[in-house]
Amino acid sequence: MPWTLPTSLVAGGVALLGLSVAATAQAEGHDRIHMELKDGTVVIKLRPDLAPNHVARISELVTSGFYDGLTFHRVIDGFMAQTGDPQGNGTGGSGQNIAAEFSNHPHIRGTVSMARASDPNSADSQFFIVFDKARFLDGQYTVWG
Repeated sequence: MPWTLPTSLVAGGVALLGLSVAATAQAEGHDRIHMELKDGTVVIKLRPDLAPNHVARISELVTSGFYDGLTFHRVIDGFMAQTGDPQGNGTGGSGQNIAAEFSNHPHIRGTVSMARASDPNSADSQFFIVFDKARFLDGQYTVWG
């Protein structure tokens, strides 16, 4: 299943995230990513105004097919779902870190943000989609969708 490119999450799609993503990404302009899941599509609106370097890198990864077939390896009910690890266990990535682009944009339902290790500049390819308000993440994780 494909991911497509051309970022707010389609609210109805949040329930789909507990499923495995066999996704493919394709360009549809430059303002959205479509994640084709087995039970439907999740649309992420890109936010280059908040994180231009992250949007550029995610777009490259999507276009190259990096995310195709990856799963949501970490799903916490009521909090978030995380994907972007080719290892499927939270330890992998693309091998290219992205410097932090923190903003004051709130982590609320549908926000898409980069996962990272303790180093603020360690984000790579893993990202998460927030299911509900998680304001404790604000200013500490790069929001890009």
